[in-house]
Amino acid sequence: MANRSFFIKTFGCQMNERDSEIMAQLLAEREYIETNDSEQADLIILNTCSIRAKAEQKVMSLLGVLRKQKIRNPELKICVAGCVAQQEGKQIIERMPHVDLVIGTQSIYQLTELLDNLGDQPVVTTLSDDYQIPPFIPDLGAGRGQKPPATVPFKKFLTIMQGCNNYCSYCVVPFTRGREISREVSHILEEAHSLVEAGIKEITLLGQNVNSYGKTNRVSKEVNDYSFADLLRAVALIPGLQRLRFTTSNPKDLSDDLMRCFAEIDILCPQFHLPVQSGSNRILSLMNRNYSRELYLEKVETLRSYCPEIALTTDMIVGFPGETDQDFAETMSLLEEVHYHGSFSFKYSDRPGTRSAKFENKVEETVKSERLRIFQDRQDAISLAHNQGYVGKTFPVMIEKISHDSIVGRTGTNHLVHIAETPCNSLPGAIISVHIVHAGQHSLRGKLLEQV
Repeated sequence: MANRSFFIKTFGCQMNERDSEIMAQLLAEREYIETNDSEQADLIILNTCSIRAKAEQKVMSLLGVLRKQKIRNPELKICVAGCVAQQEGKQIIERMPHVDLVIGTQSIYQLTELLDNLGDQPVVTTLSDDYQIPPFIPDLGAGRGQKPPATVPFKKFLTIMQGCNNYCSYCVVPFTRGREISREVSHILEEAHSLVEAGIKEITLLGQNVNSYGKTNRVSKEVNDYSFADLLRAVALIPGLQRLRFTTSNPKDLSDDLMRCFAEIDILCPQFHLPVQSGSNRILSLMNRNYSRELYLEKVETLRSYCPEIALTTDMIVGFPGETDQDFAETMSLLEEVHYHGSFSFKYSDRPGTRSAKFENKVEETVKSERLRIFQDRQDAISLAHNQGYVGKTFPVMIEKISHDSIVGRTGTNHLVHIAETPCNSLPGAIISVHIVHAGQHSLRGKLLEQV
């Protein structure tokens, strides 16, 4: 029997990226071969995101296109995975009857078993209150074939927990990924060791709210005895690991012990993504964020006292239901006070099943668009000013990509650096010293130190 091929299209966040990697490995272990051509695939997986309406609409549009491919090739299997799959479930089958498998966020580890047992009727999985994240050891080459040296992986995400207990009024995550489940410490450390032994130089610990690792009541004593700061320190001790990052965090769970890690762990990168969502206490309360503007600013001050060079980024929602001009002005004043290095900012959109979808006093689309423009224009100016402050300084830069005429790398603060000089004797994952000579809004340009 010829090897079957699969194609995965990933939408959304880092959690989805990691889930796609896991599914690819599981399929490779069953002798599936990954292809970049969806027309040639025997199995197509859409790993979906439902945080914003546009991502969900793209998935449904693509499923409509795949209907024609299924007619041309009736043996083709189509799978919808991820948050839209969990949120919509059987409704996907009702709208798109050519879909064979709708696999929720807790069921990715059962992918091959579900495929083996597919019959004439499509299958839809659901969330379970008893779910635990199974042990999983990555195989960096599984299903990917032989790669040239320039594309060997050197950094990876490592999932430490799944789900969320916060129930922010605008967010679907608790409904699409379930309640918080912390992964066993021993499983995390075993995976981290295996990654470093395979040549990985940078690991990003991943979860919906990593700050609350170990606080859920559905974990073992091993996990309950560990704080997230403890876990960071344990991973940082792995010989050969050169850089350590984590995402994402909720300010309400940000402990002093965790913030102190930025001063005490040498390989912990001086970059922190700390979503705030609004600068207005009134809107933060409506969002059910469970912290105040004042508390958030205290955390920022403490972080900078431990690590003055830390690069802070955030998430911001404009146009939340009921947001007034004064509320938006408070968001802008927070931006001025914190001076983020960068931010991901979005217009509010209703998501199915969330409390805010039922809120009154929705902000007009034109007002949301104008507020977003104002915020992003000011953020761009602040980002440029931060970046200009790096000009004339030298930083260790991890190489990410090498071409015939340039090198692209990344600083510990997560800034992309373009280096024009070649050749370079180092491979992706190596750390080189780079002197910054120019700053743009979203990247830097530098020279190799020996050429300055």
